[in-house]
Amino acid sequence: MTTSTQTFTTTRTSEGAKAILVAACLGLGLVFLAGFSPASALHNAAHDFRHTQNFPCH
Repeated sequence: MTTSTQTFTTTRTSEGAKAILVAACLGLGLVFLAGFSPASALHNAAHDFRHTQNFPCH
């Protein structure tokens, strides 16, 4: 009985860590794609948000 409880806790912890890693990668990817994109349409769409986050854009 102790072994199954220990396995469940380990699996649950590793799934949570994977979810956090995926969310962080997606979030950083969106920030850097919007921040460093040379396309004028994307730049204009993200311009105000970048200034509120103190992200340099010009």
